Amino acid sequence: MATWFGSGLLRPMPGTWGTAAALPFAWAIASFSAPVWLFAAAAILFPIGIWAANRYDAMKQAHDSSEIVVDEVVGVWLVLALVPPDWLHYLAGFLLFRVFDIAKPWPVGWVDRRLAGGLGVMADDVLAALYAMAGIYGIGWLIAWSTA
Repeated sequence: MATWFGSGLLRPMPGTWGTAAALPFAWAIASFSAPVWLFAAAAILFPIGIWAANRYDAMKQAHDSSEIVVDEVVGVWLVLALVPPDWLHYLAGFLLFRVFDIAKPWPVGWVDRRLAGGLGVMADDVLAALYAMAGIYGIGWLIAWSTA
């Protein structure tokens, strides 16, 4: 679970591979139910991710192993829950999430450095998702404003 079906084992950029591997699941959940169910799925996966990250790191004797990508799954699902399940919106959500997950603006980077264990692994990606969500809304607002 921590490696999201092995996608975190791919190189280079395991976080990007893990995020990409989350997209088909997001599309299936949003297309066959409603996008709001992605929030529910992310909420359910969050504590499972804490447990899985703790177990994986204990096995590897490390902290926030690069192979752990369940945190990226939760983060990108939160972002994609805000948009229609189509390729353009998913691409924008994917890219914005990866930018903020990699850049780690405050407080994302602070949480990443200070919060230990599986909670720290998961929490920084949720914060990165909040930045990406704001970016999605900002882009939508700019498009609406420029075409009005």
